[in-house]
Amino acid sequence: MKRRDFIALTSAATLTPLMGSANVVDYTPGMVKKALASGKTVFIDFSATWCSTCAAQDRVINALRDENPAYDANVVFVKVDWDNFGDGKLSNALKIPRRSTLVVLKGNKELGRIVAGTARQQIKQLMDKALSAANA
Repeated sequence: MKRRDFIALTSAATLTPLMGSANVVDYTPGMVKKALASGKTVFIDFSATWCSTCAAQDRVINALRDENPAYDANVVFVKVDWDNFGDGKLSNALKIPRRSTLVVLKGNKELGRIVAGTARQQIKQLMDKALSAANA
């Protein structure tokens, strides 16, 4: 095996667990509206790659999702890139004040939100609210 191949394979194997589950979709305009119209519960994460608070939230969200597969089975997780969509229609419609904001929506209702919170219990409560709404 060539050194270059070995480095590429070991890097991929090392980084894969850090990338989170595959059930998080990157936001595109209109996708949240479609998901809500089809009756889904949506957990939206407004974040930026350079934001340390966002990274802390992401670690908690991924750990909780890994611990309880029911989240991924019932809730649509959407990641909104703040640098691209922070001043977009969705952010403005929901009055999102800043990156590191987490919001749960079902139908035409906001069920909860966290702004810059990183506490595991607080995020778990929001995710549990999303799961309850999805199963109602």
